[in-house]
Amino acid sequence: MTQYRNFGAAELDAQYNARATTPNVLDILAQYAEQSARARAALPCELDVAYGDHPDEALDIFPAARPGAPVFVFIHGGYWRALNKSDSSNMAPTFTQAGATVVAVNYSLAPGASLDTIVDQCRRALAWIHRNIARHNGDARRIHVCGSSAGGHLVGMMLADGWHAEYGVPQDVVAGAIPLSGLFDLAPIPLTHINAWMKLSDADARRNSPMMHLPMQGCPMIVSYGETETAEFKRQTDDYLAAWRARGFPGTYVPMPGTNHFDLVLTLNDAASPLTRAILRQMGLAGADRDGA
Repeated sequence: MTQYRNFGAAELDAQYNARATTPNVLDILAQYAEQSARARAALPCELDVAYGDHPDEALDIFPAARPGAPVFVFIHGGYWRALNKSDSSNMAPTFTQAGATVVAVNYSLAPGASLDTIVDQCRRALAWIHRNIARHNGDARRIHVCGSSAGGHLVGMMLADGWHAEYGVPQDVVAGAIPLSGLFDLAPIPLTHINAWMKLSDADARRNSPMMHLPMQGCPMIVSYGETETAEFKRQTDDYLAAWRARGFPGTYVPMPGTNHFDLVLTLNDAASPLTRAILRQMGLAGADRDGA
């Protein structure tokens, strides 16, 4: 019996089981933490900066050396239930060296927090950054938001229409977007094992699907995913990019051969990777065009 897009229940679960595609996933997650800890030890940074009243509502900020810098905001993945900002700043050395201020966002995790709460937290974090990032040498007009997996979904929800006025930010608060391996149509999620912790109704899934809330005003977007990802993870990104472009917004897919759903994030600290070069070019930072990327 088919559940979604001609997938039976078992195959649909397999399509949305990112960890099953990567046998050494725990080693890669350990690298997230180790590289982020090294960044915090080596770079000037301000840690645990509150953007709200809940203990989970905090940022780690790595200021650029000079004022007026573009801002690279990273929202971590973990299927909305794992990881935190301490795993999420591995790219800070490369991006601060290139001239950016880097911000790693923390949010509460499911099942303790609903997806509505998580989306609200990320929007409030972005609003705080817009109001306050000048104190950390960032330019509020040049905020570029990146996220991986569930973080890619949350980037999509930062781009969605209909929330800006309530949070006191302009429609163009996101100057550039980089959702990686994201989920943009959550319709299949209530049919999978993921709903054991997400507890999404069909209405919850629609309300929190970036594909259902494309903006009227778009920004430049870069998307990518790992070579070994499932067909559904790839389709989700391909469909979102196609819908983005169909509205006349600029969007680019950057292939990353040899990567998987998890180690794609680690390439952000490689100034020579095609993905990092594309992002730096989008941010207007020097050196981004090396090797014709």
